[in-house]
Order: sequence, then structure tokens, then C-alpha cells
Amino acid sequence: MDKNTITGFILIALVVIGFSWYSQPSREELEAMAQRDSIAAVEQQKQAEAEQANSQTLTATSATPDSSALFFSQLTGEGQRVLLQNEKVKVGINSKGAVVEDAEIIGYKSRRREGDVVILGKEDASMRLTLPLKQQNLCLADLCFNIAEQTDSSVTFVAEQGEKQLQVRYILRPDSYMLDMEIASAGMEGMTMPGASNLLVEWVARIPQQEKGADFENRYSSLTYKRQEKSVKQLSETSDESKKPEEALEWIAFKNQFFSAVLIGSQPMTQVSLSTAQLSDEKDYLKRYEASFQVPFDATGKDATQLQMYLGPNDFHVLQAHSKMTAYGSDADLDELVYLGWSFFRFINRWSILYIFDWLKAMGLPMGIVLLLLTVIVKILVWPTQKKSYMSSAKMRVLKPKLDEITKQYPNPDQAMQKQQAMMQVYSQYGVSPMGGCLPMLIQMPIWLALFNFIPNAIDLRGESFLWADDLSAYDDLIRWDADLWLIGNHLSIFCLLFSATNLINTWISMRQQQNQFTGEQAQQMKMMQWMMYLMPLMFFFMFHNYSSGLSYYYFVSGLLSIITMWYLRWSTDDAKLLASLEAYREQHKNDPKKMSGLQARLEALQKMQQKQQARGRK
Repeated sequence: MDKNTITGFILIALVVIGFSWYSQPSREELEAMAQRDSIAAVEQQKQAEAEQANSQTLTATSATPDSSALFFSQLTGEGQRVLLQNEKVKVGINSKGAVVEDAEIIGYKSRRREGDVVILGKEDASMRLTLPLKQQNLCLADLCFNIAEQTDSSVTFVAEQGEKQLQVRYILRPDSYMLDMEIASAGMEGMTMPGASNLLVEWVARIPQQEKGADFENRYSSLTYKRQEKSVKQLSETSDESKKPEEALEWIAFKNQFFSAVLIGSQPMTQVSLSTAQLSDEKDYLKRYEASFQVPFDATGKDATQLQMYLGPNDFHVLQAHSKMTAYGSDADLDELVYLGWSFFRFINRWSILYIFDWLKAMGLPMGIVLLLLTVIVKILVWPTQKKSYMSSAKMRVLKPKLDEITKQYPNPDQAMQKQQAMMQVYSQYGVSPMGGCLPMLIQMPIWLALFNFIPNAIDLRGESFLWADDLSAYDDLIRWDADLWLIGNHLSIFCLLFSATNLINTWISMRQQQNQFTGEQAQQMKMMQWMMYLMPLMFFFMFHNYSSGLSYYYFVSGLLSIITMWYLRWSTDDAKLLASLEAYREQHKNDPKKMSGLQARLEALQKMQQKQQARGRK
């Protein structure tokens, strides 16, 4: 800052101070202003008191129900909580509004608090039922219903006014997670709006964190819905989203990773509005779900409006059984609440992995042993492809001296096309495919990715301990500390560390094999690429650090078995005998008509084109 600038700032400050001093009011002006302010304050206080009195009057007036209102006598009073219970679930229903206010799943312990899992909390969830009438909308939440009948598994709520009656009945099915709901009326003909004989349902819930790892649980928690006679969809798991599906819906699910509250309509749900919001700022909560829809309502009382609620675990077989209890039968597809991957990966999990897992589980083995045996079985199934991949690499390795000779014949960069064609000719003579090692490995990838979705969503792993992991469905944290570290958090996952280590060793083995296969510039390129490949295990460590320890354990065992398998194949392969078999193949087929592969044909065509261009350039 130069001298002129400083001087300017000083002059501006002096002007501001002088103007402020000059503009300040005199003593007499200050006294007059104070008097005016005191008068205004008194008047303002009087006005506030008047407004408060009016507000109290209005409140008192509004608190007094209109005697002409429908079900007038039941617009006041305190609600009574009714508990329905069977072997599977406890459901609390309040007579104020006659709606479910809480639900607890028996036998599944919460990983965050004492007691069983609370799928719907009294302070976290609410439901409003509204009937659009000609005079005014009838909100059932305003009614304090009478309890007409009650057992351990059923309750009937009734609101009456003369011949008009509104009845809400709940039945908790024995040994199931299904709650049936019926809403019926009597004597209310002609009271509904023309063309609006529907019941409006508004359902809101905050989804509490049930598991140890919030990030991982949040990944598999979503507002999910089933379109009528179509596939299951869900709103975003990672961001806020609102949607108004054009199609009618069969059910709407407020889904956690391992538990769901599902509202099912016996008739299609229309005028649907759905939304999900992340609750990252609220401790112990993941998301907020909102859903509103309409279902047909018969004001004549001939047919009751029927709804169902599934309040239970995301267990594939349990959900399949409960689908049959709905109006849609097995086509309800409740089992799709268990995420098994996209269609192709879901097919693999549904028709192979799930059967193997159930078979092993039925033996009564610890879940850690089940995962171990599952890994072994999968490795046995993919053994032919792994062996074929290795043998293809081994053939490339024993042919490398011949490829090196070709590299010496074509040392110039402008001879790359001829060199490549000559190498392809060698591969053809010896019956070796350069892609033979890649394709079998690609066949294994769908299984690898299928298990990536299967294990984290297997509720059988929830709460199951193995070695140092206290819960195979969450990360293992035998080593932990107080402060959060960047990318790691407050713990060290040993299974994830072991998985990354075996992945690093497998990468090293793979790189060594590929170095022995390639020559010339290709070999140099592989040396440059290998450092990028070595970064993958490090990336996997940070990616999977908060994932299910069961998943990391599976990948660790799988990687360890791959190392053992590669060692065995290398030990059992005699390079001299392999080269002799290739020479025998070449000798046997040397008189066969030469058939060029697609790649070889394209290389030859490119070579001829290059030669023509070079000839034109010389002219």
C-alpha cells in the first residue's frame, strides 16, 4: 500500500467521523425522541396484549368441537394404546386415530441400543387417514375411537354417531409378520365427494440406525415400491429425491438394510407421492421417508378398504412366504427387498449362491465356516476357467523366445504392423490364443460381483461373530481409537487389511506372468502399467474398510485360495513338456489350410494398406 492510498483512507475516516459528529441530535431533540419512543412502546404493548387475548379466544373457540361435526362426541378425549403380539412381532396401535404408532420385531436384537429392533418408533413414525367428505374432510387422526373388541392378536376400533359408523379393524396373523387392516363404514352413503370415494393415506417415518456402521447401512436403505404388474423400484439411497410415479403401486416399503415396514394395498395405490431425505445431521438416524397415496373407499359399507403391513426382517425366504399372504400372491415380489444385484447378478445369486448358502447353513455350522466353505465351493466351480486361464498364460510364456526373435527381425517402429502379424502367425501355428487367458477370467467376474451383493444383504450374518469379528454383517474393529482418521475412521479392519494384502500378492503374481508373455514395447508398457495395478489393493482397502467384515473375509479367503491355486499350477506345469506338446501340435497341423483369425485378417489388411500408402509416398 503506497503513501497516497494511506492518506486517502485517513481522509475518508476523518470525513465520516466529522459528519457523524455534526449530524448527532441536540439535547432537546434527544429528550423529545425519548418521549415519543415511550408513548410508542406503551401503545405497542397494549396492541400485543389485545392480540394475545384474541389468540386465546380463537384457541378456546377452536378447541371446542363443532357440535355439527361428524362423530362430534369422539373429537375429544385421550387415546389408548393397544398392544397386539404374536411370536414374531409386537405392534402398538393408538385408539386416537386408530393407526399403528410403533412396532418391535421379536428375536432380532438391536445393534445400537438395548432390546429388540424397533422398526417403527412412536416418536419417529406417524400415519394419517383422511376421508374427503362433502362438508369437510374427515381426518381419522382427530377421532378418539372406542375399542369394541380386543384380543392378543386383534382389535376393532369404532366411531359412532347415530346410524353413522366408522370401523377400523386390525388382525395380527399368527406366527407371521403380517398385520391386516380393514376400514369400513355404515350409514355414510352420499357423504363423500362426487368422484372422490377414496381414502387418503399419509405415512411418514424417520429411519433409525440399526447397525454398527451407518455409512454401510445407509447404502442399503431406501424407500422402495412395487409398480402394478411391473418391477420393483427405489428412490436414491445416497441423496434426497422426490417422485410421483405415473403407475399405480402395489406396495410401498420403508426399508432398512435388514428390516422393512411395508404398506400393501389390496387394491392399487393411486395419486402416489414419495420422497426421501438424508438425515446426516441427526445422530442415530439415517433418512426420512414420506409417502402419500389414495385407495378406493366404499362409503356404502358393502366392501371394506383393506391394507396390510409387513413388519419384519429382509429375509429372502420369509419375504417369499409373506408375498403369498397378499392379494397379489407370489407376484407381490416382496423378496426383492433383499438386494441381490442387477438382474443378471440377481439371477446368479437367486438360483445358485442362495441354494449353496442355505445348504451349508442347514448343517448348523458357524457362519464363518459357512462363508469359508462357500468360498471353497465357488473356487471349485470356477477351477476349470482358472486353469484354462493359467495354461494360456503358460503357453505364452514358453513361446516367448520365439516372439523375442520376431522382435529382433522387426526392430523399427514403422515395422510394428509386420511384427504383430508375424507374432499372430506364431500363435496360429502353435494353437495359442492371446486372449485365451482373459476370457476365462471374465467368466469369473459375474460370480465375484454377485457375491459382492449377496453377502452384505444376508441377514443370517447379522450379529454372528467369527474370530475377532463380533458381527459379520458390519466392519470388524478389534483395533480402534477415539479420533477419526481421514479415509479410515476410528478403527482398523483386519479382514479388510488381509484382503488387500492377498490382493497385492495376486497382483504381483499376475504381473510377473504377464511380463513373461510380452516382448519389446509391450513389455515396457506392462512395466509402466504394473505400478497402477499395485495401487488397486490400496484403493480396495479404503473402499472396503467400512464394509461388511463377512465380505472382506470372503475376498481374503478367495484371494488366499487363488495364491495357493497359482502356486500349485506353476509347480505342476513342466515348461519343457508344455513346449513339446505345442511343437507336436505345430507339426501335426502344419499341412492344414491356413485360417486366419479375425484379428490376423485385419492386421494383414492394414499392412497392405500401409504398404500402398508408402508406395504412393515414394512416387
